[in-house]
Amino acid sequence: MAKRYGQACPVAKSLELVGDRWTLLLVRDLLGGARRFRDLQLSLPGIAPNLLSDRLKLMEEHGLVERRFYSDHPPRAAYALTDKARELGTVIGALAAWGSRHVHRKTTLVHAGCGRPVELRYYCPRCAGRVPGRAVELRRRRAAGRATRRA
Repeated sequence: MAKRYGQACPVAKSLELVGDRWTLLLVRDLLGGARRFRDLQLSLPGIAPNLLSDRLKLMEEHGLVERRFYSDHPPRAAYALTDKARELGTVIGALAAWGSRHVHRKTTLVHAGCGRPVELRYYCPRCAGRVPGRAVELRRRRAAGRATRRA
């Protein structure tokens, strides 16, 4: 079971779901498309089969993966990310970029088309431009139907 942080914070709540040792690595491996249980086991050395099975079940319960059977006898399934989980690709990319700069300096994220390093940035669709990290803040959403005051 995932660790509970007891904090009303989107980072803590997200970590409760995807912050264990294997979930983000499973997402990383599934970003390329559906994979069979055995393929996932081979791509994650050290994960016990029962733990992999438990993680996939938990991810399925939370709408992160879909199980698709390709054999009835014996039952065999392939696993694919849902749209909800594919959004974690940005998180995986951010971790990979940070890790390649500060932890595992043998790699770098590059644009496959030209080979140049890429950068992850905040973008505001309303302003149609990049937003510096110092200008980003976390705010509570307004309750539905509640009037907002303007200055």
